[in-house]
Amino acid sequence: MAAPAWHPTPRPDHPHDPDFHPSEPGPPDLLEPHTRSGPNDTTGPEPEPTSGGGRAARRREARQRLARQHETRRQEARRREARRQEARRQETRRRETLRGGTRRREGWRRARSGPVIALVTGVTALAAGCAWPGPDDPTHAGVPRDGGTLRVVGSSDVEHLDPASASSVGSRGLDRTFARTLFGTVASNTFAETVPVHPDVAERLPTRANGGISADGLTYTVRLRGDAMWDTKPPRPVTARDFVRGFKRLCNPASPSSGMGYFTATLRGMDAYCRGYMQLGAQGIAASTPGADGRTAAAFAAYQNGHGIEGVRAKDSRTLVFRLVRPASDFLNLLTLGYTAAAPQEYDAYVPDGPVFRQHTVSDGPYRITEYRPNTTYLLTRNPAWRTGSDPLREQHVDRIRITLGQDSPEAVQQQLELGTADLAWDQPVPTSALPRLRASRDARFAVRDAPSTSPYLVFNLRSPNNGRALANRNVRRALAYAVDRSALVKIVGGPDVARPLHTVIPPGTTGYAPADPFPTPGDSGDPATCRRLLASAGYPRGLTLRFPYRVNSVHKLIAESLHQNLAACGVQTVLTPDTAGDFYGRTLSDPQRGAAGQWDIAAPGWTPDWYGTNGRSVLLPLLSGRTLGPGSTNYGGYADQQVDDLIDQALTTTSESKAADLWRRADQMVTQDAAILPLLDRKYTVFTSSRVRNALFLPIAAGYDYTRIYLAQ
Repeated sequence: MAAPAWHPTPRPDHPHDPDFHPSEPGPPDLLEPHTRSGPNDTTGPEPEPTSGGGRAARRREARQRLARQHETRRQEARRREARRQEARRQETRRRETLRGGTRRREGWRRARSGPVIALVTGVTALAAGCAWPGPDDPTHAGVPRDGGTLRVVGSSDVEHLDPASASSVGSRGLDRTFARTLFGTVASNTFAETVPVHPDVAERLPTRANGGISADGLTYTVRLRGDAMWDTKPPRPVTARDFVRGFKRLCNPASPSSGMGYFTATLRGMDAYCRGYMQLGAQGIAASTPGADGRTAAAFAAYQNGHGIEGVRAKDSRTLVFRLVRPASDFLNLLTLGYTAAAPQEYDAYVPDGPVFRQHTVSDGPYRITEYRPNTTYLLTRNPAWRTGSDPLREQHVDRIRITLGQDSPEAVQQQLELGTADLAWDQPVPTSALPRLRASRDARFAVRDAPSTSPYLVFNLRSPNNGRALANRNVRRALAYAVDRSALVKIVGGPDVARPLHTVIPPGTTGYAPADPFPTPGDSGDPATCRRLLASAGYPRGLTLRFPYRVNSVHKLIAESLHQNLAACGVQTVLTPDTAGDFYGRTLSDPQRGAAGQWDIAAPGWTPDWYGTNGRSVLLPLLSGRTLGPGSTNYGGYADQQVDDLIDQALTTTSESKAADLWRRADQMVTQDAAILPLLDRKYTVFTSSRVRNALFLPIAAGYDYTRIYLAQ
């Protein structure tokens, strides 16, 4: 998730893009969301070349195609029936487990009829009467079924809704409902099952054996399914050209993707294409305002349609050909990322991720956004163009998904889940105060799910002019590393079952991880005396004053306050500022100009790898490579070290997985010793559902359950 460093050098040429066809219908009216009334689009499927053979050959092809469709439907029906039978068995086992006698059921009723605040004011008051509802509870009765509204509640809106730039775990879960990629991963409560790559819009995984990967590993040919459809009027097939458009949107100047660096380093011609595109931003063509939106969108579309990327080509409407700079063992993993989702031609009419775009998303997934009020609510409804047999990763059970924002208190969200007035938390974990009760009662609605992460970590703004540019001094950062009490942070997020102290940038479960602790303190509780001594040695005997913005959802305020106290003990004052506008990632941290102006000095973001498995580059490259600096980069602090970048390059180019892992480990050791950032915790995710949620399956990369797989009990 990283953006390359950009230099204002104009492109010397303007190669023709064979994927641009002026005969395609133009964009819809900016004021008419197609999800309500549809664009004036009467195009049908793109013509598919045939091999000849006359009428008989076409009849045979038609019969074979029909037979495949019937077999797909039969297989899906068998899978659906198997899921229903398993759900019934789970329901039976659950009922048998939960038969706790009259006293337990009466205790539940007393809890429900008592004061609402009793649900969230502490372990002592709660443990006595809040057991899992008995089998006669109406919210618990019945078997899973289709229909109903899944109610999701939480705090903040996503920083980016556009799949091209969406990078937070919340946006990943949301985008999965309406934006499909070539490949993906399955949701599962067994972590190992979520790692392998599976086809999504692609027909199959390319291999050397099936001809999808060339012998030299530099060319990938991907064949698309023919039944993935856009929610347009009339529905239109998702084509190879739509995927090419998706790649071309990654480096738009208005909302550049933080995942650009993965592709500029991997695909032929991507870096040159992006450098040319970013020149529009240098010329000031990047605004997204009511007056300039149309002109900006037109300029962006003209560049995209007039320039090609050598490494991403549509051979025909259902065949994509990728050409790589060098072999990449993780290339199929890159094609699972939401950034690479197909983009319909309608998106040419809007500035990427601008306010007009957000009202005109187009779906090729099981749900579509039919209502969006920024920072307030989303309403998703069934996409009528989506078909079960066309999607091997998603399902479509509930009729609606309602996401309600603005609820910053984890306790208030938990209260709604336990009362059954909401079903899932959007961005809030289970409150720490509720964890002992839920563990003791073995509440089946509660779970702790694995998703190795560096979350949170302390990032230093090396661009900040504050304190005489103190944070650019390596010795100052190393001094501050001794101040942190990680043991207190473990308690804040829920104890050792939920988190453990982390001292390396690369977390466990990630390629290149090796345990280390370059700044040890007794019991991981901090050493303020050593911090003061080293800070004085670095030239700051009177300490520092640091600006510290923090997120208001989840436990982030508590984490910020704990770090504030740790640093105060070291003689460092922090000015805490709550991010109530939801701009923490989207503007505060990822805008280099704000960093250079000293608007912040330290912050505590989190990082979940973009994928698991062969994922060495999914941590160090986006977080700390100097080649990723620029607008939208997730190298928030502006760190750059040539030796680190050289190790990253070697890790990316070696063909030996063991050698790559060693190179990632060595790079991690260097940035950790340099205190480029300060890892704090490797944290699991605590999740809770209402009593009526069934088939809740976890997506580690989204840190939540897959909305498309959930049933609601009758």
